[in-house]
Amino acid sequence: MPITRRPDHPVEPLFLSRWSPRAFDSSDIPAADLLTILEAGRWAPSAFNVQPWRFLYAQQVDAHWPGFVTLLDAFNQTWARDASVLIFLASDMIVPGDGARPDAKSHYNSFDAGAAWMQIALQASALGYAAHAMAGLNFDTAAQVLNLPERLKLEVGIAIGRQTRADQLPADLREREVPSNRMPLDQIAFAGPHPETATPIAAQ
Repeated sequence: MPITRRPDHPVEPLFLSRWSPRAFDSSDIPAADLLTILEAGRWAPSAFNVQPWRFLYAQQVDAHWPGFVTLLDAFNQTWARDASVLIFLASDMIVPGDGARPDAKSHYNSFDAGAAWMQIALQASALGYAAHAMAGLNFDTAAQVLNLPERLKLEVGIAIGRQTRADQLPADLREREVPSNRMPLDQIAFAGPHPETATPIAAQ
């Protein structure tokens, strides 16, 4: 799809071409491409370089695929079942000790996992795939299906695949199958402290 979004200031085109569609064609992703996408996530920055992210994935041809699909809420199942890969991104809530200090509770595991998601999404886009992150998950059953240790927190699910025509989606989703725009920079970036006169984003 041609890039139709226009920034107010110059940025790399990859930031504009990346978006989160829901129409996927179910085609296989070559193992080399999938591993490249995961490798990009591996190289995300993290506090103290503890790398708290964990990637649990299944492709449509895998035995784990049906169980992974059940972890999506009913809405996300309607479209993400046509993706080629589902990745569940979890983060380690414990900062491991290093001999000089004991294990400790992490306050930035989710932040670091978010960086890994963004690198996965950008690498997928660079290879011609689309990636869509989902917070609508069945968290209650995830620990069992994904065999998650207590210290791992499930953050999001990620659907990846080749984008296809929107007419395969349910009618109520077809009109939403377009890249979204962004708020103006002057509504989210301020020189110095947050101005007292600024309207809270949530109230707009």
